[in-house]
Amino acid sequence: MNTVKTGMLLAGLMALFGVVGYFLGGGTGMMIALGLGLATNLFAYWNSDRLALAAHYAVEVDERTAPELVHMVRGLAQRAGLPMPRVYLIDNPQPNAFATGRNPENAAVAATTGLLHMLSPDEVAGVMAHELAHIRNRDTLIMTVSATIAGAIATLAQFGFLFGGRGDERPNPIVMLATALLAPIAAMIIQMAISRSREYDADRMGAEICGQPLALASALARIAGGVAHIPNPDAERRPATASLFIVNPLSGQGVDNLFSTHPATENRIAALQALAQEMGASAQPGFVAQSSSSPWGSVGGSSTGSSGTRRGPWG
Repeated sequence: MNTVKTGMLLAGLMALFGVVGYFLGGGTGMMIALGLGLATNLFAYWNSDRLALAAHYAVEVDERTAPELVHMVRGLAQRAGLPMPRVYLIDNPQPNAFATGRNPENAAVAATTGLLHMLSPDEVAGVMAHELAHIRNRDTLIMTVSATIAGAIATLAQFGFLFGGRGDERPNPIVMLATALLAPIAAMIIQMAISRSREYDADRMGAEICGQPLALASALARIAGGVAHIPNPDAERRPATASLFIVNPLSGQGVDNLFSTHPATENRIAALQALAQEMGASAQPGFVAQSSSSPWGSVGGSSTGSSGTRRGPWG
């Protein structure tokens, strides 16, 4: 089903490319835009994961550079029946994370340093399990490709507005302005319709993978609070990638409406709390035993390093 939806998305965005090109340059502009759309589709399919990771300056880590995080992801991937994904770290104080890749065999998960600093190990495990659920559901291809193409459409519209046709072939300036404004919005609406419906499924499956719905619920609350107070300049410069993250990195608003890339965090937390009651998970042991040697140090002040200060994400 996701393969079909991906094909429909690519076809829809391809048509949007053609419409934008037609309004900006007539028949010639439409053919050029369709050619660009086809090239973008092919490029996005094979390279969208690299583009998403590069857009946020993600650095790949391994057992040597981030043993605790990698060990956690490996254990969760085994629980989920998935191949071990590549693990990336983003040097950003805002707590957040995302998954990307065209299939489970070519997948990656990325977490910000802010996520590791602000969340407990159990909460981080819940977030990573959520991202692995996206991989297991094969959401990552459609989410990453849509983000890449939506960004390309926004760029195309802006480029056309600045360098549209000439002379008699030049479209009406009002039409050009409307196209430049509405084309990116149309692309984002497509993304929103895709990403919002998937978050609830990923929350539920992620909670089942890590075994602690309440840990994921607590993580969502902490992340939403962090997003509301800590800006993410890289995400602001590339808003098309917002749908990839577990919580919208562009704002802390929790309004469940058409123009939100994610469901309201409060609604997601409520669903996880209901799931916890179903699972009897409120008293389950955590995925990671917390100790003074935890790579995340204390969350709440109970675990500190020998100097009495909070430890960094890698000890």
